[in-house]
Amino acid sequence: MKTICLYFEIHQIIHLRRYRFFDIGTDHYYYDDYENERSITDIAERSYMPALNAIGEMIKENGKEFKVAFSLSGVGMEQLEMHAPQVLEKLQELNGTGCVEFLAEPYSHGLASLINEESFATEVKRQMEKVKEYFGQTPKVLRNSGLIYSDDIGLQVSQLGFKGMLTEGAKHVLGWKSPHYVYHSALAPSLKLLLRDVNLSDDISLRFNNSDWEGYPLFADNYIQKIADCPEEEQFYGIFMNLYALGISQPLSSNILEFLKALPACAKAKGITFSTPTEICLKMKSAGALDVPDTLSWMDEERDVSTWLGNPMQREAFNKLYGIADRVRIANDSRINQDWDYLQATNNFRFMTTKSSGVGIDRGIYTSPFDAFTNYMNILGDFVTRVNNLYPEDIDNDELESLLTTIKNQGDEIAMKDKEITRLQAKIEKIETASDKLRAQIEKKPVPKKASTKKSTPKKAE
Repeated sequence: MKTICLYFEIHQIIHLRRYRFFDIGTDHYYYDDYENERSITDIAERSYMPALNAIGEMIKENGKEFKVAFSLSGVGMEQLEMHAPQVLEKLQELNGTGCVEFLAEPYSHGLASLINEESFATEVKRQMEKVKEYFGQTPKVLRNSGLIYSDDIGLQVSQLGFKGMLTEGAKHVLGWKSPHYVYHSALAPSLKLLLRDVNLSDDISLRFNNSDWEGYPLFADNYIQKIADCPEEEQFYGIFMNLYALGISQPLSSNILEFLKALPACAKAKGITFSTPTEICLKMKSAGALDVPDTLSWMDEERDVSTWLGNPMQREAFNKLYGIADRVRIANDSRINQDWDYLQATNNFRFMTTKSSGVGIDRGIYTSPFDAFTNYMNILGDFVTRVNNLYPEDIDNDELESLLTTIKNQGDEIAMKDKEITRLQAKIEKIETASDKLRAQIEKKPVPKKASTKKSTPKKAE
Protein backbone atom coordinates (compact mmCIF):
# COMPACT_ATOMS: atom_id res chain seq x y z
CA MET A 1 0.00 0.00 0.00
CA LYS A 2 1.30 3.44 -0.94
CA THR A 3 1.95 5.87 1.88
CA ILE A 4 2.77 9.59 2.12
CA CYS A 5 5.28 10.93 4.62
CA LEU A 6 4.43 14.61 5.15
CA TYR A 7 7.13 16.56 6.99
CA PHE A 8 7.55 20.25 7.89
CA GLU A 9 10.64 22.02 9.17
CA ILE A 10 10.48 24.98 11.59
CA HIS A 11 13.55 27.20 11.95
CA GLN A 12 13.84 30.90 12.60
CA ILE A 13 16.60 33.15 11.26
CA ILE A 14 18.47 35.08 13.95
CA HIS A 15 19.02 38.49 12.39
CA LEU A 16 22.40 40.09 13.05
CA ARG A 17 22.67 43.84 13.48
CA ARG A 18 25.00 46.16 11.60
CA TYR A 19 28.33 45.60 13.34
CA ARG A 20 31.22 47.93 12.50
CA PHE A 21 34.95 47.26 12.65
CA PHE A 22 35.23 49.75 15.51
CA ASP A 23 32.70 47.75 17.55
CA ILE A 24 35.16 44.85 17.83
CA GLY A 25 36.38 44.53 21.39
CA THR A 26 33.92 47.10 22.76
CA ASP A 27 30.42 45.72 22.03
CA HIS A 28 29.66 42.01 22.37
CA TYR A 29 25.97 42.07 21.43
CA TYR A 30 25.40 41.09 17.81
CA TYR A 31 21.64 40.88 17.23
CA ASP A 32 18.82 42.98 15.86
CA ASP A 33 16.19 42.35 18.55
CA TYR A 34 13.53 44.42 16.87
CA GLU A 35 13.82 42.57 13.57
CA ASN A 36 13.95 39.18 15.29
CA GLU A 37 10.73 39.87 17.17
CA ARG A 38 9.02 41.44 14.16
CA SER A 39 9.90 38.65 11.75
CA ILE A 40 8.91 35.70 13.90
CA THR A 41 5.70 37.42 15.03
CA ASP A 42 4.84 38.03 11.38
CA ILE A 43 5.61 34.45 10.33
CA ALA A 44 3.65 33.05 13.27
CA GLU A 45 0.62 35.15 12.38
CA ARG A 46 0.69 34.65 8.59
CA SER A 47 1.97 31.08 8.41
CA TYR A 48 2.64 28.96 11.48
CA MET A 49 -0.65 29.41 13.35
CA PRO A 50 -2.99 29.16 10.32
CA ALA A 51 -1.05 26.13 9.02
CA LEU A 52 -1.01 24.36 12.39
CA ASN A 53 -4.71 25.08 12.90
CA ALA A 54 -5.39 23.53 9.48
CA ILE A 55 -3.33 20.46 10.39
CA GLY A 56 -5.28 20.22 13.65
CA GLU A 57 -8.52 20.19 11.64
CA MET A 58 -7.11 17.48 9.38
CA ILE A 59 -6.30 15.30 12.38
CA LYS A 60 -9.73 15.91 13.92
CA GLU A 61 -11.53 15.01 10.71
CA ASN A 62 -9.38 12.01 9.76
CA GLY A 63 -8.20 10.65 13.11
CA LYS A 64 -5.28 8.25 13.04
CA GLU A 65 -5.52 8.03 9.25
CA PHE A 66 -3.66 11.33 8.93
CA LYS A 67 -0.17 11.73 10.33
CA VAL A 68 2.51 14.38 10.03
CA ALA A 69 6.10 15.01 11.19
CA PHE A 70 7.90 18.16 12.31
CA SER A 71 11.40 19.15 13.28
CA LEU A 72 12.33 22.33 15.14
CA SER A 73 15.81 23.74 15.50
CA GLY A 74 16.83 24.64 19.04
CA VAL A 75 17.38 28.31 18.17
CA GLY A 76 14.00 28.35 16.46
CA MET A 77 12.37 27.04 19.62
CA GLU A 78 14.16 29.72 21.65
CA GLN A 79 12.73 32.45 19.41
CA LEU A 80 9.26 30.92 19.67
CA GLU A 81 9.57 30.82 23.45
CA MET A 82 10.33 34.54 23.54
CA HIS A 83 8.10 35.95 20.81
CA ALA A 84 5.46 33.39 19.74
CA PRO A 85 4.82 30.84 22.53
CA GLN A 86 1.37 30.14 21.04
CA VAL A 87 3.10 28.19 18.26
CA LEU A 88 4.74 25.83 20.76
CA GLU A 89 1.46 25.49 22.64
CA LYS A 90 -0.31 24.55 19.41
CA LEU A 91 2.36 21.97 18.62
CA GLN A 92 1.92 20.50 22.09
CA GLU A 93 -1.81 20.27 21.43
CA LEU A 94 -1.18 18.47 18.14
CA ASN A 95 1.29 16.18 19.88
CA GLY A 96 -1.48 15.10 22.24
CA THR A 97 -3.41 13.58 19.34
CA GLY A 98 -0.81 10.86 18.82
CA CYS A 99 -0.66 11.69 15.09
CA VAL A 100 2.52 13.79 15.17
CA GLU A 101 6.18 12.79 15.24
CA PHE A 102 9.02 15.16 16.12
CA LEU A 103 12.44 14.61 14.54
CA ALA A 104 15.96 15.40 15.69
CA GLU A 105 18.13 18.03 14.00
CA PRO A 106 21.17 20.19 14.93
CA TYR A 107 20.31 22.71 17.65
CA SER A 108 21.79 25.67 15.75
CA HIS A 109 20.60 24.61 12.29
CA GLY A 110 24.29 24.83 11.41
CA LEU A 111 26.90 23.04 9.34
CA ALA A 112 28.85 21.20 12.06
CA SER A 113 28.19 17.81 10.40
CA LEU A 114 30.56 18.86 7.59
CA ILE A 115 33.56 19.52 9.81
CA ASN A 116 33.31 18.61 13.52
CA GLU A 117 31.70 15.34 14.60
CA GLU A 118 31.79 16.16 18.30
CA SER A 119 30.03 19.50 17.83
CA PHE A 120 27.42 17.87 15.58
CA ALA A 121 26.69 15.12 18.10
CA THR A 122 26.47 17.61 20.96
CA GLU A 123 24.04 19.81 19.05
CA VAL A 124 21.77 16.92 18.12
CA LYS A 125 21.63 15.71 21.72
CA ARG A 126 20.79 19.20 22.99
CA GLN A 127 17.96 19.56 20.49
CA MET A 128 16.62 16.13 21.47
CA GLU A 129 16.56 17.19 25.12
CA LYS A 130 14.48 20.24 24.20
CA VAL A 131 12.07 18.12 22.14
CA LYS A 132 11.75 15.73 25.09
CA GLU A 133 11.07 18.67 27.41
CA TYR A 134 8.26 20.09 25.27
CA PHE A 135 6.70 17.04 23.67
CA GLY A 136 7.79 14.02 25.69
CA GLN A 137 9.18 12.33 22.58
CA THR A 138 12.67 10.93 22.07
CA PRO A 139 13.36 11.36 18.32
CA LYS A 140 14.31 8.20 16.44
CA VAL A 141 14.78 9.82 13.02
CA LEU A 142 17.11 12.73 12.21
CA ARG A 143 16.84 15.55 9.74
CA ASN A 144 20.10 17.44 9.18
CA SER A 145 20.21 21.16 8.33
CA GLY A 146 19.16 21.59 4.69
CA LEU A 147 18.76 17.78 4.44
CA ILE A 148 22.59 17.59 4.27
CA TYR A 149 23.77 14.00 3.90
CA SER A 150 26.76 11.91 2.88
CA ASP A 151 27.92 8.37 3.57
CA ASP A 152 30.18 9.60 6.39
CA ILE A 153 27.41 11.64 7.99
CA GLY A 154 25.08 8.64 7.73
CA LEU A 155 27.60 6.51 9.60
CA GLN A 156 27.82 9.03 12.44
CA VAL A 157 24.04 9.38 12.63
CA SER A 158 23.77 5.60 12.87
CA GLN A 159 26.33 5.56 15.68
CA LEU A 160 24.19 8.11 17.53
CA GLY A 161 21.44 5.47 17.61
CA PHE A 162 18.97 6.74 15.02
CA LYS A 163 16.79 4.37 13.00
CA GLY A 164 16.46 6.66 9.99
CA MET A 165 17.40 9.94 8.34
CA LEU A 166 15.72 12.24 5.84
CA THR A 167 17.59 13.51 2.79
CA GLU A 168 17.09 14.71 -0.77
CA GLY A 169 16.03 12.48 -3.65
CA ALA A 170 18.55 14.15 -5.95
CA LYS A 171 18.78 12.84 -9.53
CA HIS A 172 22.58 12.94 -9.64
CA VAL A 173 22.63 10.54 -6.66
CA LEU A 174 19.71 8.31 -7.59
CA GLY A 175 20.51 7.92 -11.27
CA TRP A 176 17.96 5.41 -12.59
CA LYS A 177 16.61 4.69 -9.10
CA SER A 178 13.30 6.05 -7.83
CA PRO A 179 12.92 8.18 -4.66
CA HIS A 180 9.78 6.17 -3.88
CA TYR A 181 11.64 3.39 -2.08
CA VAL A 182 13.30 3.21 1.32
CA TYR A 183 17.09 2.86 1.07
CA HIS A 184 19.85 2.44 3.62
CA SER A 185 23.20 4.09 4.26
CA ALA A 186 26.10 2.57 2.34
CA LEU A 187 28.35 2.60 5.44
CA ALA A 188 25.63 1.85 8.02
CA PRO A 189 23.04 -0.67 6.77
CA SER A 190 20.91 -0.25 9.91
CA LEU A 191 20.19 3.42 9.05
CA LYS A 192 17.16 3.77 6.76
CA LEU A 193 17.12 6.71 4.32
CA LEU A 194 13.83 8.43 3.46
CA LEU A 195 14.17 10.55 0.34
CA ARG A 196 12.34 13.74 -0.51
CA ASP A 197 10.36 13.63 -3.75
CA VAL A 198 11.62 16.85 -5.34
CA ASN A 199 8.72 17.38 -7.76
CA LEU A 200 5.88 16.53 -5.40
CA SER A 201 7.38 18.70 -2.65
CA ASP A 202 8.19 21.69 -4.86
CA ASP A 203 4.77 21.58 -6.53
CA ILE A 204 3.40 22.70 -3.17
CA SER A 205 6.22 24.75 -1.63
CA LEU A 206 7.53 26.58 -4.73
CA ARG A 207 5.05 26.42 -7.62
CA PHE A 208 1.55 26.27 -6.15
CA ASN A 209 0.73 29.96 -6.70
CA ASN A 210 2.68 30.41 -9.94
CA SER A 211 0.12 31.10 -12.67
CA ASP A 212 2.84 30.62 -15.35
CA TRP A 213 3.46 27.04 -14.22
CA GLU A 214 2.02 24.42 -16.55
CA GLY A 215 0.52 22.57 -13.58
CA TYR A 216 -1.41 25.63 -12.37
CA PRO A 217 -3.93 25.50 -10.80
CA LEU A 218 -3.10 22.44 -8.72
CA PHE A 219 -6.00 20.58 -7.12
CA ALA A 220 -5.76 17.96 -4.39
CA ASP A 221 -7.37 15.19 -6.46
CA ASN A 222 -4.97 15.74 -9.37
CA TYR A 223 -2.03 15.84 -6.99
CA ILE A 224 -2.98 12.53 -5.36
CA GLN A 225 -3.63 11.05 -8.80
CA LYS A 226 0.05 11.60 -9.65
CA ILE A 227 0.93 9.29 -6.75
CA ALA A 228 -1.77 6.78 -7.65
CA ASP A 229 -0.43 6.59 -11.22
CA CYS A 230 3.06 5.57 -10.08
CA PRO A 231 3.96 1.86 -10.23
CA GLU A 232 2.32 -0.14 -7.44
CA GLU A 233 5.67 -1.34 -6.07
CA GLU A 234 6.72 2.27 -5.40
CA GLN A 235 5.17 2.63 -1.96
CA PHE A 236 6.89 5.59 -0.23
CA TYR A 237 6.35 9.29 -1.06
CA GLY A 238 8.36 11.82 0.93
CA ILE A 239 6.84 15.31 0.80
CA PHE A 240 9.20 17.53 2.80
CA MET A 241 9.18 21.34 3.08
CA ASN A 242 9.51 24.32 5.40
CA LEU A 243 6.32 25.10 7.30
CA TYR A 244 6.55 28.74 6.19
CA ALA A 245 5.80 27.54 2.65
CA LEU A 246 2.20 27.51 3.87
CA GLY A 247 1.39 31.19 4.16
CA ILE A 248 4.67 32.90 3.27
CA SER A 249 6.13 31.25 0.14
CA GLN A 250 2.58 30.42 -0.92
CA PRO A 251 0.21 33.11 0.46
CA LEU A 252 -2.99 32.12 2.24
CA SER A 253 -4.92 33.91 -0.51
CA SER A 254 -3.79 31.16 -2.91
CA ASN A 255 -6.02 28.69 -0.99
CA ILE A 256 -2.97 26.63 -0.10
CA LEU A 257 -4.53 25.50 3.19
CA GLU A 258 -7.75 24.41 1.49
CA PHE A 259 -5.62 22.34 -0.88
CA LEU A 260 -3.76 20.80 2.07
CA LYS A 261 -6.93 19.95 3.99
CA ALA A 262 -8.37 18.15 0.96
CA LEU A 263 -5.40 15.77 0.63
CA PRO A 264 -6.40 13.10 3.21
CA ALA A 265 -9.85 12.48 1.73
CA CYS A 266 -8.45 12.31 -1.81
CA ALA A 267 -5.69 9.95 -0.66
CA LYS A 268 -8.14 7.68 1.16
CA ALA A 269 -10.26 7.42 -1.97
CA LYS A 270 -7.23 6.03 -3.81
CA GLY A 271 -6.18 3.69 -1.00
CA ILE A 272 -3.17 5.84 -0.07
CA THR A 273 -2.26 6.28 3.61
CA PHE A 274 -0.15 8.71 5.67
CA SER A 275 2.74 7.52 7.86
CA THR A 276 5.35 9.03 10.16
CA PRO A 277 9.07 8.57 9.40
CA THR A 278 9.57 6.11 12.26
CA GLU A 279 6.60 3.99 11.14
CA ILE A 280 8.12 3.78 7.67
CA CYS A 281 11.55 2.84 9.02
CA LEU A 282 10.01 0.05 11.10
CA LYS A 283 7.57 -1.31 8.51
CA MET A 284 9.36 -0.99 5.17
CA LYS A 285 12.40 -2.93 4.05
CA SER A 286 15.28 -1.23 2.33
CA ALA A 287 15.48 -1.59 -1.44
CA GLY A 288 19.27 -1.37 -1.24
CA ALA A 289 22.20 0.83 -0.30
CA LEU A 290 22.41 4.45 -1.48
CA ASP A 291 25.96 5.54 -2.24
CA VAL A 292 26.53 9.23 -1.46
CA PRO A 293 30.31 9.85 -1.34
CA ASP A 294 29.84 13.59 -1.95
CA THR A 295 27.63 15.74 0.24
CA LEU A 296 24.12 16.53 -0.99
CA SER A 297 21.33 18.81 0.28
CA TRP A 298 17.94 20.14 -0.82
CA MET A 299 19.32 23.54 -1.86
CA ASP A 300 19.36 24.99 -5.38
CA GLU A 301 19.59 23.00 -8.61
CA GLU A 302 22.95 21.44 -7.71
CA ARG A 303 21.54 19.85 -4.52
CA ASP A 304 24.89 20.23 -2.78
CA VAL A 305 26.46 22.52 -0.16
CA SER A 306 27.63 25.20 -2.60
CA THR A 307 24.88 27.58 -1.48
CA TRP A 308 26.73 27.86 1.86
CA LEU A 309 30.34 27.08 0.92
CA GLY A 310 30.56 27.80 -2.80
CA ASN A 311 32.86 30.84 -2.75
CA PRO A 312 36.10 31.84 -0.95
CA MET A 313 34.30 34.28 1.39
CA GLN A 314 31.97 31.58 2.68
CA ARG A 315 34.77 29.06 3.14
CA GLU A 316 36.93 31.59 5.00
CA ALA A 317 34.09 32.42 7.39
CA PHE A 318 33.24 28.73 7.82
CA ASN A 319 36.82 27.69 8.59
CA LYS A 320 37.38 30.56 11.00
CA LEU A 321 34.15 29.79 12.87
CA TYR A 322 34.73 26.06 13.25
CA GLY A 323 38.42 26.58 13.92
CA ILE A 324 37.45 27.44 17.49
CA ALA A 325 34.78 24.75 17.93
CA ASP A 326 36.80 22.71 20.44
CA ARG A 327 37.73 25.82 22.43
CA VAL A 328 34.08 26.82 22.66
CA ARG A 329 33.24 23.38 23.99
CA ILE A 330 35.99 23.55 26.60
CA ALA A 331 35.12 27.09 27.68
CA ASN A 332 31.47 26.06 28.21
CA ASP A 333 30.41 29.62 28.96
CA SER A 334 26.63 30.23 28.73
CA ARG A 335 26.88 33.52 26.81
CA ILE A 336 29.55 32.14 24.48
CA ASN A 337 27.44 29.03 23.86
CA GLN A 338 24.40 31.08 22.87
CA ASP A 339 26.40 33.24 20.45
CA TRP A 340 27.99 30.06 19.08
CA ASP A 341 24.53 28.64 18.32
CA TYR A 342 23.36 31.79 16.57
CA LEU A 343 26.54 32.34 14.53
CA GLN A 344 26.48 28.76 13.19
CA ALA A 345 23.04 29.08 11.58
CA THR A 346 23.17 28.31 7.84
CA ASN A 347 21.51 31.57 6.82
CA ASN A 348 24.66 33.49 7.83
CA PHE A 349 26.52 31.69 5.05
CA ARG A 350 23.57 31.75 2.65
CA PHE A 351 23.59 35.57 2.73
CA MET A 352 27.16 35.46 1.32
CA THR A 353 26.34 33.34 -1.72
CA THR A 354 27.22 34.65 -5.18
CA LYS A 355 25.26 31.94 -6.98
CA SER A 356 22.30 32.75 -9.17
CA SER A 357 19.27 30.83 -8.01
CA GLY A 358 15.71 30.32 -9.10
CA VAL A 359 14.69 31.01 -5.52
CA GLY A 360 15.08 34.64 -4.48
CA ILE A 361 17.32 35.44 -1.51
CA ASP A 362 16.23 38.07 0.98
CA ARG A 363 19.56 39.35 2.30
CA GLY A 364 17.94 41.52 4.96
CA ILE A 365 20.21 44.40 5.96
CA TYR A 366 22.89 43.41 3.46
CA THR A 367 23.30 45.05 0.07
CA SER A 368 25.56 42.36 -1.37
CA PRO A 369 27.33 39.07 -0.57
CA PHE A 370 30.49 41.03 0.30
CA ASP A 371 28.50 43.26 2.67
CA ALA A 372 27.16 40.14 4.44
CA PHE A 373 30.67 38.69 4.63
CA THR A 374 32.18 41.89 6.04
CA ASN A 375 29.54 42.25 8.74
CA TYR A 376 29.76 38.59 9.74
CA MET A 377 33.56 38.64 9.90
CA ASN A 378 33.50 41.74 12.12
CA ILE A 379 31.23 39.89 14.54
CA LEU A 380 33.27 36.72 14.25
CA GLY A 381 36.45 38.66 14.99
CA ASP A 382 35.01 39.88 18.27
CA PHE A 383 33.62 36.43 19.11
CA VAL A 384 36.93 34.66 18.47
CA THR A 385 38.73 37.15 20.73
CA ARG A 386 36.25 36.47 23.54
CA VAL A 387 36.73 32.71 23.18
CA ASN A 388 40.52 33.06 23.21
CA ASN A 389 40.33 35.22 26.32
CA LEU A 390 38.58 32.35 28.06
CA TYR A 391 40.85 29.71 26.59
CA PRO A 392 44.26 31.02 25.42
CA GLU A 393 45.11 30.67 21.74
CA ASP A 394 48.76 29.74 22.40
CA ILE A 395 47.82 26.26 23.65
CA ASP A 396 48.76 23.85 20.88
CA ASN A 397 46.48 21.25 19.35
CA ASP A 398 48.10 18.28 21.13
CA GLU A 399 47.58 19.86 24.53
CA LEU A 400 44.04 20.86 23.52
CA GLU A 401 43.30 17.29 22.45
CA SER A 402 44.73 15.98 25.71
CA LEU A 403 42.52 18.32 27.70
CA LEU A 404 39.47 17.31 25.67
CA THR A 405 40.22 13.64 26.39
CA THR A 406 40.67 14.38 30.09
CA ILE A 407 37.40 16.31 30.22
CA LYS A 408 35.57 13.49 28.42
CA ASN A 409 37.03 10.86 30.78
CA GLN A 410 36.11 12.96 33.80
CA GLY A 411 32.61 13.36 32.42
CA ASP A 412 32.30 9.60 31.92
CA GLU A 413 33.59 8.96 35.45
CA ILE A 414 31.14 11.46 36.94
CA ALA A 415 28.30 9.87 34.99
CA MET A 416 29.27 6.41 36.32
CA LYS A 417 29.44 7.72 39.88
CA ASP A 418 26.07 9.43 39.48
CA LYS A 419 24.58 6.12 38.36
CA GLU A 420 26.18 4.35 41.33
CA ILE A 421 24.85 7.01 43.72
CA THR A 422 21.38 6.64 42.23
CA ARG A 423 21.59 2.85 42.60
CA LEU A 424 22.72 3.06 46.23
CA GLN A 425 20.03 5.63 47.06
CA ALA A 426 17.41 3.31 45.61
CA LYS A 427 18.86 0.43 47.65
CA ILE A 428 18.81 2.50 50.84
CA GLU A 429 15.20 3.52 50.21
CA LYS A 430 14.28 -0.12 49.69
CA ILE A 431 15.97 -1.16 52.93
CA GLU A 432 14.33 1.70 54.83
CA THR A 433 10.91 0.78 53.44
CA ALA A 434 11.39 -2.86 54.47
CA SER A 435 12.58 -1.73 57.89
CA ASP A 436 9.54 0.50 58.35
CA LYS A 437 7.21 -2.36 57.43
CA LEU A 438 8.94 -4.71 59.87
CA ARG A 439 8.80 -2.11 62.65
CA ALA A 440 5.08 -1.57 62.00
CA GLN A 441 4.42 -5.30 62.17
CA ILE A 442 6.30 -5.58 65.46
CA GLU A 443 4.38 -2.68 66.98
CA LYS A 444 0.99 -4.16 65.97
CA LYS A 445 1.78 -7.72 67.24
CA PRO A 446 0.27 -8.32 70.70
CA VAL A 447 2.72 -9.11 73.48
CA PRO A 448 2.08 -12.67 74.83
CA LYS A 449 1.08 -12.89 78.53
CA LYS A 450 3.49 -14.66 80.85
CA ALA A 451 2.22 -17.93 82.33
CA SER A 452 1.51 -17.60 86.10
CA THR A 453 3.54 -19.95 88.34
CA LYS A 454 2.23 -21.13 91.71
CA LYS A 455 4.58 -22.09 94.44
CA SER A 456 3.94 -25.65 95.45
CA THR A 457 3.23 -26.13 99.19
CA PRO A 458 5.27 -28.98 100.57
CA LYS A 459 3.17 -31.76 102.09
CA LYS A 460 3.41 -32.27 105.82
CA ALA A 461 5.06 -35.42 106.81
CA GLU A 462 2.68 -37.87 108.39
